[in-house]
Amino acid sequence: MPSAPLFRFGVIADPQYADLEPNLTLNRYPANSIVKLRKAIEEFNRHDLAFVVTLGDIIDREWKSFDAILPVYEALRHPKHFLLGNHDFAIAPEHLQTVPKRVGMPSAYYDFHHAGYRFIALDGNEISVFAPPEGDPRRNEAKTLMKALESSGATNGQRWNAAISDTQFDWLAAKLREAKTVGEKVVIMNHYPVFPDNPHNALDSDRMLSLLAEHDHVVAYLNGHNHAGNFGTLDGTHFVNFMGMVDTEDTGAYAIVSVYEDRLDIIGFGRETDRTLELH
Repeated sequence: MPSAPLFRFGVIADPQYADLEPNLTLNRYPANSIVKLRKAIEEFNRHDLAFVVTLGDIIDREWKSFDAILPVYEALRHPKHFLLGNHDFAIAPEHLQTVPKRVGMPSAYYDFHHAGYRFIALDGNEISVFAPPEGDPRRNEAKTLMKALESSGATNGQRWNAAISDTQFDWLAAKLREAKTVGEKVVIMNHYPVFPDNPHNALDSDRMLSLLAEHDHVVAYLNGHNHAGNFGTLDGTHFVNFMGMVDTEDTGAYAIVSVYEDRLDIIGFGRETDRTLELH
């Protein structure tokens, strides 16, 4: 078993910062995420990491929240990648279409390579009742999906969930084929879980799972959104739901993933769980 990993990367989920009083019912402390994030970055800076990814919900609400939390990331000595979540759109309507730009993202969804791996960062918010502007047909599309899920007895037809568009789905399928052609393993990252079954799962989780089942080089799917965390393995892909940083008064939640030839080792900090994911 090789002693050194191919590379390591850091993971943060759901800081959900805002200058707000705690939500004691949900055990969320949005204002405390600044301190927790600083501690996480101090830890990340002690390690040799390829990058650090934040899996969405950078803020809890309000456009001005970005002004407070984004500068904290400037202390990070590693490259950083962001995804967006539902709370990142809990802002004034005039800002809805400029969130990726505000966060400094290349685009709302994108991919990048590292050491024989393709990382695919999805924009899980496209079809939703919160991210598209008022009057956009994608809001109705989301409502139709939610109704269909509800009538089928599924638990995830919730207004805090969302789906990707046909355009992004086709882009994802093309990227998966491209990675297979060049012999890359794939890690997909999204704010929303798709497995195991859960009320927080993306509105299009069934369609996503059907696509992933066709591709045995997708080794992992990483997400946030469900702050309690979750885990499952299906068709050789490991689905890891990282815990929300915003939860609890003072205990953080973040992770470092070490990528080996035969496994991914997840070391959890604070509330996050350690896991070893075997690669086949």
